[in-house]
Order: sequence, then C-alpha cells, then structure tokens
Amino acid sequence: MRVEMHFTPHQVDEMSLHDNTIVVVDVLRASTTIATGLCNGAREFIPTTTVESAVKISGNLFGGVVLLGGERNGRMIEGFHLGNSPVEYSGEKVKGKTIVFSSTNGSMAMVKARYAREMFVCGFVNISVVYDCIKELGADFTVLCAGKNGMFSIEDSVCAGMLVHKLVSDSSFDVELSDGALAALTLYKSFGKNIQKMIKGSEHGKYLAEIGFGEDLKVCASVDTVPVVPQLVGNVVKLKRDAESNEVAKVPVSS
Repeated sequence: MRVEMHFTPHQVDEMSLHDNTIVVVDVLRASTTIATGLCNGAREFIPTTTVESAVKISGNLFGGVVLLGGERNGRMIEGFHLGNSPVEYSGEKVKGKTIVFSSTNGSMAMVKARYAREMFVCGFVNISVVYDCIKELGADFTVLCAGKNGMFSIEDSVCAGMLVHKLVSDSSFDVELSDGALAALTLYKSFGKNIQKMIKGSEHGKYLAEIGFGEDLKVCASVDTVPVVPQLVGNVVKLKRDAESNEVAKVPVSS
C-alpha cells in the first residue's frame, strides 16, 4: 500500500486525484465540525468554495430542511445560520438538515477531491474509524490536508502523520510512504504525545483562541470522540452507512 501526501490543496490538480482514495484532513475545524454534525443527525453536508455558490445551492433546495454553515477567517459568514464551530452543530440545530457548507480551507480540499473513487473526512475526533475504512479497502490512498490559506498547517500534518503511524504499525501491510507521508509521520512522532498542546501552540490555534474559539481547540484535539466516517457519496458528504445506501445526491458539489 502506497501513501501519498499533500500538505495543502492549492497546488493540487483535482484531476490528479481522479479515481483515487482520498482522506481530507482539516482539524481546525471543518473535519471536526462535519463529523460532529453528522453524528448529531445532520442528513448531509454540501461543500462549496464560495459564499455565492452556497447561497445559490441553498436557494434551490427546500428551505425548511436546509441550513447555511461556514466561515471566513474563522468567523460565521453574515446571513448564514451556523459558523464552523463544532459546538454549534448540536442535534437540536442540525438533525435532519442538509448543511450547505463553505469554509476558508476545508471546503476547498473537499471540492478538489470531488472526483475521487472514495473520499473520507478525517480529524483527530474520528481517526480510528477512518483508519478502519482505509484498512478495509487495502488500497493506495492520498491524504489531502486543508492547510491554512494555502500554507502548511502543523495540526493537519500531525493528524495525517497519526493516520500513517496507525498504518505502518499494522504488520498486515507492506507500506510504501512518499516523502510527504514520511515527513507527516515524523511530525506525529515529535508532536503527537500532547495533541492539545500542539494545537494550542499552532498558528491557527492561536488565532482561533484570539477571536473567541478557544473551547473549539479542546474539542478538535480530542481523539476518537466522534466515531463516525463522513464519506463523499454522489456529490455530497454523508455518514458512511448512508453512503452505502447509494442514495443519489440532489445537487453537484460546487466550486
């Protein structure tokens, strides 16, 4: 099994990801938020890279079951129902809802992976169940980190390294790592002993704390607290069990 790694989506050609197995990682905070929302009963997330696309898509769906969620520069977008804080996505707010979702970094990575054979969304909160899916597939895969505004982010890279570590620790696989995957593994070995400290000390973690989202850092640093697998099905992100029901998506993932 070969593991490829991209530390940001900005320099990745989406067609190079075509028909591959992709794991999208955006620890702060889209991966954590999407896993939390789906675990709390959201029907699906529709990722989009622009506010305009999100508004247009939501206007084409049934208003009573659709919410707009997302952020720009960490803060909720004006006119949206939800931001990108996982604590906002409670069952009371999202159960049964379709979330049209646009975030600064995570949405871009998900849209880049729209032509993947399989695409899973991973954070620390659901890393073991995502690993189980990768193990079950037994195929080469690529980790696509969201990064921060086109730049490297340590929290995504350490999370990716944790996933790689689980794989190389499993004696049932003969693993080949790209240079990027090897670098992520090295970062995990250096910073994975105290994930909360690493996240609090990260550039994006410090920024989120400064604008009032310090509690989100604790949620995003928790390991295996939200044991669900968000998976791309058709053109939307659903729980893996719903993806396996082969429901047809209503609208395209939009850029």
